[in-house]
Amino acid sequence: MKSIKGPGIFLAQFMGDEAPFNSLDTIADYMAGKGYKGIQLPAWDGRIIDLKKAAESKTYCDELKGKLGDKGLEITELSTHLQGQLVASHPTYNMMYDAFAPKEVHGNEQARREWAIEQCKLAAIASKNLGLTSHVGFTGALAWPFLYPWPQRPAGLIESAFKELAARWKPILDVYDENGVDYCYELHPGEDVFDGTTFEMFLDALDGHSRANINYDPSHFVLQALDYVQFIDFYHERIKAFHVKDAEFNPTGKQGVYSGYAGWADRAGRFRSLGDGQVDFKSIFSKLSQYDYDGWAVLEWECCIKDSDQGASEGAPFIEDHLIQVVTRAFDDFAATGANEEVNKKVLGI
Repeated sequence: MKSIKGPGIFLAQFMGDEAPFNSLDTIADYMAGKGYKGIQLPAWDGRIIDLKKAAESKTYCDELKGKLGDKGLEITELSTHLQGQLVASHPTYNMMYDAFAPKEVHGNEQARREWAIEQCKLAAIASKNLGLTSHVGFTGALAWPFLYPWPQRPAGLIESAFKELAARWKPILDVYDENGVDYCYELHPGEDVFDGTTFEMFLDALDGHSRANINYDPSHFVLQALDYVQFIDFYHERIKAFHVKDAEFNPTGKQGVYSGYAGWADRAGRFRSLGDGQVDFKSIFSKLSQYDYDGWAVLEWECCIKDSDQGASEGAPFIEDHLIQVVTRAFDDFAATGANEEVNKKVLGI
């Protein structure tokens, strides 16, 4: 068996306009001071990484890695969550999705999509230049507005959506394959691929593309009332990244999974800081270790109650306490009798 690496942390939720959250140097120092050993970089934030330059210059990547290495940090993965969202977007959300892209493509869905696809491809090359083998992001969504079948969906609507989704992603995944990088989709409500069933539909439409993999995040499964531990049994071969995020689901007589349009603090299902929710991380870390997951355990902090500084401070030791140094020998080796075929036959009475 192999050991999970960590603790890591996703920087996206911590970026801001004030120090130390407004530059890579200062936020890296901040996270290193909290005890993190790895950082996941949002590839849409120019203060963190120049994605185009990273795809074009191995020297730039080596310098970036060296600068972080001097702080005791490694890059866990790059993230194109925002760009991936724009690879497939339903017109309902066009105005809101413009915020994820540069102004020159606002109001032009095709131009915005072409920009997003190019960004995702650049991230594949940049990942290779950085020595990374996994990348994280979203699939985007064409069918999400039709999740609940009322009124009844036109026959074949979902099949058409997944066929188109796969057609958009296959050329991108081919670039990831050329660069030896796995694209790990975060299965997330709001995306067409949000659970095991939809991942299988996507994978089927992609003819089982080897680079279509999973960024495992149990918090989104808690909010769907899905068995997030058994999920690992089903899909462990495709889990190549891991977001450590907590959540809780407390349905009442007034609301359940859909939570009545309530704000995050008032929802039946809500994200929490590590240790404050209901996720059974001991079982998760054990199960992932059992299946030889040797990637990073990366905190994605989102909490509707606790301050981000406290969440970050508590996150590193929480992950550290859950990391398993896997066994190198069987616990009962002391009682081993050795292999002897003649003895075995006598023991069996044959």
